[in-house]
Amino acid sequence: MSGRRGRLSNRSKTRDVIAEQPPWEQPRMRLDPIRAVSDDELEAIHLASLRVLRETGLDFLDDTALRQLAEVGADIDGNRVRFDPELVAQLISTAPAQFTLHGREPCRDLILGGDHIVYTSVASPPFVTGLGRDRRNGNREDYRNLVKMGQVLNAIHTVAGYPVEPMDLHPSVRHLHATHDMLTLSDKFSFVYSLSRQRNQDAIEMVRIARGVDEATINEETSIFSVINASTPLRYDTVMLHGIQEMSARNQLIVITPFTLAGAMAPVTVAGALVLQNAEALAGIAYTQVVRPGAPVSYGGFTSNVDMRSGSPAFGTPEYWKACLVGGQLARRYGVPYRSSNVNASNSVDAQSAYESVISLWGAVMGGVNLLLHGAGWLEGGLLTSYEKMVIDADLLNMVTEMLKPITVDDASLAVEAIAEVGPAGHFFGTSHTQERYATEHFQPMVSSWTNFENWDDGGRLEAHDRAEKLAHLILAAHEEPPMPDDRRAELDDFVERRVAEGGVETDY
Repeated sequence: MSGRRGRLSNRSKTRDVIAEQPPWEQPRMRLDPIRAVSDDELEAIHLASLRVLRETGLDFLDDTALRQLAEVGADIDGNRVRFDPELVAQLISTAPAQFTLHGREPCRDLILGGDHIVYTSVASPPFVTGLGRDRRNGNREDYRNLVKMGQVLNAIHTVAGYPVEPMDLHPSVRHLHATHDMLTLSDKFSFVYSLSRQRNQDAIEMVRIARGVDEATINEETSIFSVINASTPLRYDTVMLHGIQEMSARNQLIVITPFTLAGAMAPVTVAGALVLQNAEALAGIAYTQVVRPGAPVSYGGFTSNVDMRSGSPAFGTPEYWKACLVGGQLARRYGVPYRSSNVNASNSVDAQSAYESVISLWGAVMGGVNLLLHGAGWLEGGLLTSYEKMVIDADLLNMVTEMLKPITVDDASLAVEAIAEVGPAGHFFGTSHTQERYATEHFQPMVSSWTNFENWDDGGRLEAHDRAEKLAHLILAAHEEPPMPDDRRAELDDFVERRVAEGGVETDY
C-alpha cells in the first residue's frame, strides 16, 4: 500500500477507500511535549496529591482489595484506604514505562509508551446517528457497522469499548456477542468492559482463542485492555476493583482514568481538579501493582469542566486543554504511558464539534499522549456516536500523524537547484523537483474540499457532513472480514454458544 493517496472522487470504487488511505502505521511523538506548568508547580500538584492520599484517602469497596492493600502497608479504616507517600512511590515504581499490545494477528501489534501513539475509535455512547438517519438508540447493527469502519480506517488502531452500546442485546450476554463481533469483524487490539469478573474472564478467553495461543502465552502477552474509572471523588467501586484484579493478575492492560469535572465532582480550579485526578490515578495505578508487580497500566487524564449554568459537562475547552497538558507532565513524572481523549460537547457535526475536537487533539498530542481514546466519532459529550464524525476525525488523525513526521532537510529537499531553475517570477508546478515528489510530499484528506468554488465537489457543492456521509457508505462497503483459521473460528463460535446457553452473567434485570 502506498504511503500517500490521491483525492477520492465520487467515481472511486469502494475498494479505493482502502487503497487511497494513508497506510496503517503507528505515529510517534517527535516533538517536545508542551509544559503547561513549571517543575515547581508540577511538584506542588504531586505533593498535594500525596497529602490527599495520606490524610483523606479513598474508599475501596471490595474486601479482597482492602485485604491486599493492608498486606502491603496501607492504612485501612473500614472502606477508607490511606497511603503513605513512600508506599505510593514504592508501588508505582514497578509499573512498566513501555510494552507491546498484541493484536489478534502479529501485524496489528502496537507499542504503548515512550513516544508511540495509539488512536482508538469512540467508545460507549448509548446513541448513534448518521448514514442519513436521525439519532437513535444504540443497537447491534450500528455497533457492527462501526466496528467495520474501525477495521477499514487505517487511522484507527483499536476500539476502546463498544463504538456504540448494542442495547438490543440483553446485558447478560451482550459482552459475548459484542466481543465475538469485535474479534471476527476486526483483527485489531481488543477491549473489555470491567463490569463483572465473569465478563473479564470471558473476554480474555475469547481473545486467547482468537489469537490461537495457550494460557501461558496470554498471561505473558498483553492482548486486551480495560478502562477503570474512579467514582470521583475518591472512590473505587466493586466492579472496577474486580476488573483490576482479573486483568492485572493476567498481565492485561488497565487504563486508570478518574473522571474529574471541575465544579461538579472536582474542585472548580484547574489545579484543584488535577490534584484530585492525580490522587485517584496514583491510588489506582498503585493497586494494579499490588495485584501484580509489573502489570501494564496507563495514567488516564479526563479532567474538564462543567457549564456552571446548566451543570452539563464541557469538552474541548481551554480548561480541558490545560488539563491535557499537565496530565501528560504528571504521567511522564511517574514513568507510565499517558491516556487522553478527543472529545467535544457539540450535538451535531458542526463547527463546534470540529474546533473542540482540534483543541482536544492538540492538548492531548502536545501533552505527550500515548493512548488517545475516543479518537474518532464522539459527539454530544460522549452520549452520541456519529458515522460522519468518525470519517472526519479519521482525517484529523491522519493529519496529526503526518504533522508528527520529521521534516526532511538534505541537499535535495533544500531545492537550491530548483529555485535557480525557476528564477524570478516563475512557478514550480512543472519542475522535475516538483513532479518527482508531488505524490509523496503532501497529505491529501478524504473529506476536506481544497478546490475553487466553481469546481466544488464536481458541482455538487456538498458540505463536509454530506461528503463524510458518502464516504461512510463507501467505507462500510469496503469492509472485508479479516481471515481467521477455521479451527480458531469454530472454537470461538462454540465458546460463545456454550456461554450464551449457560445464561452469560447474572444481571439485575
